[in-house]
Amino acid sequence: MAWWYVFPTMRRIEIIERENVVLALQDEIRRTEEARYDHRLHGLLLVAQGLSCREVAKFLGDSPRTVAYWVCRFEEEGLAGLAEGERPGRPRRLSPEQLKQIGAALRGSPTDWGLGANLWDGKTLSAFITKEWNITLGVRQSQRLFRQLGFRLRMPRPKIANADPVAQEEYKKTARPRPRRDD
Repeated sequence: MAWWYVFPTMRRIEIIERENVVLALQDEIRRTEEARYDHRLHGLLLVAQGLSCREVAKFLGDSPRTVAYWVCRFEEEGLAGLAEGERPGRPRRLSPEQLKQIGAALRGSPTDWGLGANLWDGKTLSAFITKEWNITLGVRQSQRLFRQLGFRLRMPRPKIANADPVAQEEYKKTARPRPRRDD
């Protein structure tokens, strides 16, 4: 007896907020090495059952080239080819000790280190790193270091030279309440 005969009135189950659930599940798959390995196994299984790399990619939410890469690695190395490997990348230019020193410097003022700024920003941090270790980092990469080290950039409030403080106070959207005059 076939399963569809046993459950003739089974209705289709719908998941509420399907798009959000799909994104959450994909994030969960990417979270651990084991889940990514299982994900690759499922993709390979679908290809082995006759689906094309394009169909599997669409079904799993990956690119067709990625699925083809999994198949090639499996063909060359077996199941070990699906395991998470070392991810190549550019080596870090700053050592962990240098990052600690940068963190300590950021807790102080740039003037403490002989720099001409009052607040740390990407440009000042880049100049500090060049001065201390002769390592040239771009401004954007220096800005990323703030977040990496648990700091956030603060932008100074601009001040207009020779401005009338009374006129500025009247212009502000959230002016301070004026004291009442009892006439």
